[in-house]
Amino acid sequence: MRGSGQFTTRPQLAGTFGMVASTHWLASAAGMAVLEKGGNAFDAAVATGLVLQIVEPHLNGPGGEVPVIGFDAASGQTFVLDGQGTAPAAATIEEFADLGLDLVPGTGLLAACVPAAFGTWMLLLQRYGTMKLRDVMEYAIGYAGHGYPMLSTASAAIAAVADTFRAHWPGSAEVYLADGVPAPGARFANPAVATVYRRILAEAE
Repeated sequence: MRGSGQFTTRPQLAGTFGMVASTHWLASAAGMAVLEKGGNAFDAAVATGLVLQIVEPHLNGPGGEVPVIGFDAASGQTFVLDGQGTAPAAATIEEFADLGLDLVPGTGLLAACVPAAFGTWMLLLQRYGTMKLRDVMEYAIGYAGHGYPMLSTASAAIAAVADTFRAHWPGSAEVYLADGVPAPGARFANPAVATVYRRILAEAE
């Protein structure tokens, strides 16, 4: 392996087999593991995305969004999956105006869209992947069930909304504040999500 010789503060990566990049090392490792098991890039992307929903809960989740731009080598075609959550039918300008709002709030039920992320990942796997759902979902289930190191940014985000969770979102408080705000680096698990994903697998199979 040889780099360009130009100075960089980041390591230069090169290879002949494959590469996965994401915002979290555990997600990237899951995607790479899928490639090494014979999966294609779309299988790896799904595994990576599902793990990100577990280890970076402050940035994304099953109820979020995931616009996909991909290239299918088999057909030679570029494709797009519009994984943007749409507004609920009742979320009209008039409804918000009746509540005395001129903007959609940034948090809470009024800000929620129709969930799109999980379904979009499943569509990507169905159309372009080669592996079974269990083979790409096992990593997310493992981290949700057995835990992962809490990011400092996630800990800070949880701390920032702790009072809101306690006052208005008792379900979220039960998950994220059971032992207080999880400390950076502490092992954190979300067994409820693991249970949901295991049920999805059981229903799918």
